[in-house]
Amino acid sequence: MNSFQALILGLVQGLTEYLPVSSSGHLVLLQKIFGLKENVLLFDILVHLGTLVPLLIIFRDEILAIIKKPWGRLPLLIIAGTVPTALIGLGFKDFFERLFVSGSTLGIEFIITGLILWLAERQKSGRKNLEKTTFLDAIFVGVAQGLAILPAISRSGLTISGALIRGLNREWAAKFSFLLSIPAILGAAVLDLKSFVEQNANLAGIDLMPFIVGFFAAMLSGYFAVKFMLEILRKGKLTWFSYYVWILGVTILVLQAAGKF
Repeated sequence: MNSFQALILGLVQGLTEYLPVSSSGHLVLLQKIFGLKENVLLFDILVHLGTLVPLLIIFRDEILAIIKKPWGRLPLLIIAGTVPTALIGLGFKDFFERLFVSGSTLGIEFIITGLILWLAERQKSGRKNLEKTTFLDAIFVGVAQGLAILPAISRSGLTISGALIRGLNREWAAKFSFLLSIPAILGAAVLDLKSFVEQNANLAGIDLMPFIVGFFAAMLSGYFAVKFMLEILRKGKLTWFSYYVWILGVTILVLQAAGKF
């Protein structure tokens, strides 16, 4: 992997982590296009950590409030949502990893993501804020986040859609989705790091510059993606992303049928 490839992958990771179009699906797609196979796991760890930084900056007030009052309503809702995510992620880890490697279901999953976004946009505007959100709501969104481990199923798309279906208002749905992603991203990074170590991988002879470029590219693009997504949710424009992932999904299916993907 060279620095240019790392820059493209990092920018795409940062944008697609928070825009509802599936970051994992785009990374698998680009890695196939670039023909990347070596040190992909380590790169994935770093760019995911890069996308975490914008959340820590943008939601610093909420995070500080959680630290000061760890048994308040918000942290308990996040815990309730994280548990099903962890159970699904750990329980089906090997199955999901095989799908990541093959990329055989990317087209179908992009189309499913578009359908979920399209249906969520047609939900009536909810009125639930933090105080009115129940633990059942949080668990429902957490299950959605767990299912989004599939390669081309958007995590932000599925969690925001799940929150809207449960009646959360748009601004709070986006905020809860992003806050819920923090432990998910950290947990996934820890598991991937464990896998990296178990593979007896080492950094000897590896050019670290592409990894540094990817990290900062993901961090910067992720910051703008979160800001943009918060604005999009206020305006109710999720269907824009539906059309994009539908076109992408159909294109992949056509290429697969032609034996060119």
